[in-house]
Amino acid sequence: MKFSKVLCLLLAGLTIEGFSQTKIEAQDGIHYITTNIDYPITGTYLFKGAEPVVELNATGTGFYQRHEQPKKAITWGIECDESGKPIFKKGFDNAAYTLWYLYTNPETEDEKYWKVTSFTIHFNSLKMFIQGERSKSYTE
Repeated sequence: MKFSKVLCLLLAGLTIEGFSQTKIEAQDGIHYITTNIDYPITGTYLFKGAEPVVELNATGTGFYQRHEQPKKAITWGIECDESGKPIFKKGFDNAAYTLWYLYTNPETEDEKYWKVTSFTIHFNSLKMFIQGERSKSYTE
């Protein structure tokens, strides 16, 4: 009896931790984001091995750098459904996600709003791309 209660509590805890999400309000409506998609997405994404970079931290914070601009602090997440399950399109050897980010200290009116860009994982090359141009390698 005690074993089944412990097992149920353990499974409930794993389920809650496995899919956590944050509700955001973008210009086009409500979306949900998560930082957990079961791939090692955190890290630094480089443009041809150098700047400009995008840095994603496990806490949902990081930096986004535009071409010939300084790095700016962001909050980020991958689009998911209300339950926290990531939304993606599976291709032959890749998966395409939507990355949302918001500048932490906006300097212009445009920077006050959530931005969206592409995030792809390419399974054969073991690379991840943000905006199709900034990449990092990963291991399975």
